[in-house]
Parts: sequence; structure tokens; C-alpha cells
Amino acid sequence: MARKLKILLASSEVHPYAKTGGLADISGSLPKALKAMGHDVRVIMPKYKTVVECPLGFHPIALDFEVPIAGIREKAFLFEGKLDEDLPVYFVGNDAYYHRDHLYGSNGGDYPDNARRFIFFSRSILEFCKAIGFQPDIIHCNDWQTGLVPAYLKTVYADDKWFKNTRTVFSIHNLGYQGNFPVSELNTAGLPFSIYHPEGVEFYSHFSFLKAGLVFADILATVSPNYSREIQTKDFGFGMEGVLQKRSKDLFGILNGVDYQEWSPAKDPWIKAHFDPKHLKGKLACKKNLADLFSLKINEKTPVLSMVTRLSGQKGIDLVIGAMDHILKEGAAFVLLGSGEAAYEAYFQKMRQRFPKKLTAYIGFDEPLAHKILAGSDLLLMPSQYEPCGLTQMYALKYGTVPLVHAVGGLHDTVREFNLKTLKGTGFKFKGYEVNPLLKSLQKAFSLYTKKTPWRHLVLNGMQSDNSWDVSARKYHNLYLRILKR
Repeated sequence: MARKLKILLASSEVHPYAKTGGLADISGSLPKALKAMGHDVRVIMPKYKTVVECPLGFHPIALDFEVPIAGIREKAFLFEGKLDEDLPVYFVGNDAYYHRDHLYGSNGGDYPDNARRFIFFSRSILEFCKAIGFQPDIIHCNDWQTGLVPAYLKTVYADDKWFKNTRTVFSIHNLGYQGNFPVSELNTAGLPFSIYHPEGVEFYSHFSFLKAGLVFADILATVSPNYSREIQTKDFGFGMEGVLQKRSKDLFGILNGVDYQEWSPAKDPWIKAHFDPKHLKGKLACKKNLADLFSLKINEKTPVLSMVTRLSGQKGIDLVIGAMDHILKEGAAFVLLGSGEAAYEAYFQKMRQRFPKKLTAYIGFDEPLAHKILAGSDLLLMPSQYEPCGLTQMYALKYGTVPLVHAVGGLHDTVREFNLKTLKGTGFKFKGYEVNPLLKSLQKAFSLYTKKTPWRHLVLNGMQSDNSWDVSARKYHNLYLRILKR
């Protein structure tokens, strides 16, 4: 490695300290891969209530600092934990903002002070650097919760010599979440009103934290090559396609990776039996264990379909509901782990009562159970309406569970359609967000499942595919060097 970089990764959630989705997994894994390359990497996030409950632990640092917000200065208290040996994660503490049961809101909706909470966090990121004496080459920001950091550096901190050589990367994990707030929050943020215009942070008469990142960051990244192209179109751009088209030369798609220290059936502590491409018997034991856990009446010839997902319209739940009769008539079993919109939760609870021997739904989230489901099922359904990258399909590949996906975003990039003649490919893909294309893909999968030898080829193809962070981390490294040369 030619140059050791000082990198600060800022995220509103980091696994295992706080998690609502894939952002946390990436924020917990990418820093490890960058650290393994020899870089000086630090991670920073809010000190939520979940941080206190995390078994990894943390400790206070005898250091607090003041954060300008809404014309006053509020205290931030600093804590430190470790993601890995010699890889520190810092927590910005202010219990009035972060010591709550959820990260962003309760079942009643978003917290009404989310703008102020993440204004405080974004400003804290920069004040933290000065307080602890860390001059980062790169601040890698993630999603709207950190979108103000690039805006601060180009305005309020433009003449601050501490950040003279600091550059920013802004990663888009899901363009559908934008952090759009009333214009008055510009005063809370202490940002100049001169940036509130259509080429700046204005978005349909709102102050958009996401757009602040898109406009002011030195480089934009997103989590798959296909998604980087999709979000420049009206169908997937959520109103931001114009600014993304203007910045297309600065927009890069880099696939997320998988942490195989945590997701490997050869050593997973949560599953019934270990297995690998040379020893597949453990897979069958995991399938039996999954059936026993939920009292499903199946045998080894019964295809088990699974979903580990957020129950939202984006995730294609409507398509699955439309295909459910077909799935059950085929004699398949269905296992779901997830939570979200009340109507979807009610549907799966009702179906569980109607078909207790063939269908089960665990409403909520349980990390060990996610591992058991992926190890014990045969097919993973991910018919998402859009999917920036997706991690679950990559976990499934490693566990010999064949993904069946809608060919969008990272799902299209990471799953290769199986060809019966060549025996190449890792899963099944359908095009067109409708029930009929999904049903045709399901029928192809069910038909192949009855053919033992081709199915084994398909399973092994997936297990032997490499979606580790090694390649992706090097691409980020090259991206960092690219902007530092500017």
C-alpha cells in the first residue's frame, strides 16, 4: 500500500452497537477491511440506548466538547468502544437526543426532533475531530443522517485550517430516505441561508439533508453499480435524479461486501450443524432444525422458501402475497422473519394461523434466528421493488440457499441466472415488478429443485462465489486516493 490514510467513517448506525438494516452491517464491516489494508480508521456514531445494551461494551473518555446548535452551545460527551482490535468506535453522547427505545422513531412515526438530533450529530463529527486531535484525510459519510457534514465543510468550516486537507465521500445506501425538514431547521443547523436554492439544499420547499450530501460531498458513492445507474432515472431517483445526473462523473457504484467472519456456515455459532461446499450434510440438519423450531410438517424433499426482511412495500411483500397461494399449492413451506407495516404483519400472522404446518412468521427481528433461517431454507425470496444493494442474498449464497430476486439494483449485480445447459449461475431473476413474472421464476425454481444433480450444482455455485469485502475495500481505497489528488 502506497499511502496510509486517516479515515473517519461516520454513520447513524453500526453493527453490533445499533442496527435497523444493511447500513449498520456495512458500517461495521467496511472499517475492518480498510483497517486490514493498513489504514488508520476510526468510526463515529450516536450513543443510543442500544449501545449501552451491547455486550461488546464501551467506556467514557474524559473528554467532552461543545456543539453549536440553534444559536447556543450544547455539550457532547464522548465514549469509546472497539469494533475490532485497534479499531476504535466513538460514541457521541447526549441522552436528551439519543437515549431512546428506537433509533429514528417509534411505531407512531419518526421522532419529531430528528432534524435537531442529526444536526447535533453531524456538527459533533467535526468538533470531535478537533477535540480528540484527529485530522482525517477522508470523512466517509453515510445516508442523510450525516449529509450535513460535507455542507459544513464547504461553508461554516471552509476557512478552518484543521480540515484544509480533508475530503468527503458521501455514500447513498437508500435514496428513498432523504431527511427532508422545514426550512427553519437551517437556522438550527447554523448553515447560511445562501445555500437554500434548487442547486443547493432546497428540495420542494424543504431543507434536505440528503441533498446537502449529494451537492457538497467531493465524491458520491452508492452500494452497487446497477443502482448508481438506476438512481439517475425518474423511476428510481425519488426526485433527486437531476442532481445525480449533474454529478454523474463523481458518482461511483461499489458493491457491498460480506463479513465472512460473521456469515459462514462452516463456523456459524448460531446454526445446528456446520457445513461447507465439500460437506453439505449439515445443511440438511439445519433444515430439520428449522422445521422443528416452528413445528413445520416437511421432509427433505419439501422446498422451504424464506424471507428475512423489513415488511414494507419496497421489499415486494405485495408480490409475495399475490404468489402465496401458488407457493402453498406447490407443496412448499414458507418461513418469514421481519417486522414493519401493520397490514403486512397482520397478513402473515393470519396465514400462520391458517397454515401452521406449512407457513410461519416471526414478527420482529432476531439475529441468531436470521442465521438459522438462511442455513435451513432452500430458497430466499427478495422480490424488492428496488434494492440499492441487498446483503441477505449474499448471505444466502454462502449458506447454500438459492436467491430468487427481482432484477434491480444490487440484486441484479450479485445474482446470476442459472442455466440448466451450462450449469452456471447462482440463482433466479425476474424482470417486471408484477406477480406473473415472479410466478414464472418460482415455477422454474420448483422444477429445478426436483432435479437433484443440477440443484446441487446451483447450490455449490453460490457457496463458492466470493462477495468478501477485500475487492470492495480496495475500490474505496482507490476512490479516496482519487479525491485526495484533486
